[in-house]
Amino acid sequence: MAASSSPYGAVPLVPGAEPLPELDVPPPGRQSRFTVLVRLLLLLPHAVILALLSAAMLFVTAAAWCTALLFGRVPDPLERLLAEYLGYETRVNAAAMLLTDRYPPFQLTATPGYPVQVRLRSTAQNRLAVLFRLPLALPALVLGALALAGWWAVSCVTWLVVLVLGRMPQPLFEATAAVLRYRMRVAAYVLLLTSSYPKRLFGDQAAPDAVLGTVRGSSATRPLFLGGTAKVLLGAFVAAGLLGWGGNALLADDATPTEATPSVFGTP
Repeated sequence: MAASSSPYGAVPLVPGAEPLPELDVPPPGRQSRFTVLVRLLLLLPHAVILALLSAAMLFVTAAAWCTALLFGRVPDPLERLLAEYLGYETRVNAAAMLLTDRYPPFQLTATPGYPVQVRLRSTAQNRLAVLFRLPLALPALVLGALALAGWWAVSCVTWLVVLVLGRMPQPLFEATAAVLRYRMRVAAYVLLLTSSYPKRLFGDQAAPDAVLGTVRGSSATRPLFLGGTAKVLLGAFVAAGLLGWGGNALLADDATPTEATPSVFGTP
């Protein structure tokens, strides 16, 4: 599908550059303390819708995988549906992670003027990479899951900071946006919306890294530069996720029942 005909927010690619999916989020601004206080409750209807959509997208992704394996690309209707799902999920996650105070609309298609946008570029798929997509994506899936789990592990602190200040501090915004963008890129790769492997969790190195055309409107994430404090926070998120995973593994081992010693009566 040509980018010019795409209905879901794709913009022209800088010639010769890698078509990584991009995320547009405006700079951190004032947020209503009341909506911050009850943010997750407000987003509960979206969580229910996302749970239902996620189940349906399993079948759509399977169909996309089969057709991409046969024809080397995902058919336009399936690609459009998967892209709209990814955009909707990302908008809800951005609101849940306090990157924006704007309530996400109840629609899959991108809403003009909404501050959070996903930018995609349709590309041909390598059949071998499609065949082994999940094994190939596993390292990125693990890294993205650790970063996201670590963010949520300390989300109470983030919530308290934004509640008290009425805004998200810049370093925390950069680290949070990096987690969301990387998670979106991993999802786009798994959903066959891009052939570009997820990368740049710790931010872009130069403005040309954000190559999907010119930025329309205010965007603090294209390109996404992380300061020293933001990189430390992001590393802490990954470490927290790793510690949480290790702790859960130890608890699971402790909870595994050991073989009981038979009593003299032949019963445990």
